[in-house]
Amino acid sequence: MTRRFFLVLLCIIAAGVPAAAQSRATIVILVRHAEKAAAPAADPPLTEAGVARARALATALADANVRAVITTELIRTRETARPLADALGLPLETVHTGALGVHAKAVADAVRAHAGQTVLVVGHSNTIPSIIAALGGPRFSDICDTQYSNLFVLIVRPGDKKADLVVSSYGAPSPDRATTCQGSMK
Repeated sequence: MTRRFFLVLLCIIAAGVPAAAQSRATIVILVRHAEKAAAPAADPPLTEAGVARARALATALADANVRAVITTELIRTRETARPLADALGLPLETVHTGALGVHAKAVADAVRAHAGQTVLVVGHSNTIPSIIAALGGPRFSDICDTQYSNLFVLIVRPGDKKADLVVSSYGAPSPDRATTCQGSMK
């Protein structure tokens, strides 16, 4: 996804937000970490394709007014977020992994600490759906292991129990979900 397309997307989203709530709405951009190496199994770094995707994310979000970047302690999430954080001079805020529900709530709390701002969250295939739900978005299954290009934009308004979700993509396309992800997110 190009930077221009992303900015147009944010403008369209903002146009649907009542003027009184626009300054208070929190825009949460969520992505799964980029492509990871096979080893070491517990905490692998990004592959060359993953490094390229991390750069593509930084390019796509360069003008998105991101004010906070939240990752886990794992190398792959930090390496995915670092190009954008470095370009914007932002620290990486770490929310440690743990029990899924506890982790999702902790990330949602970290996002809420940045109310009214645009926040990037870099998570994992099994955590992004839970974080979206914890912030009031729709529930869906884990992201398929072959999918790295998903970009979720969640609009969280104070007082609303439900958040609006737009699903897009960035960087190189992931393999076709229909052939590689039977039974997962559609």
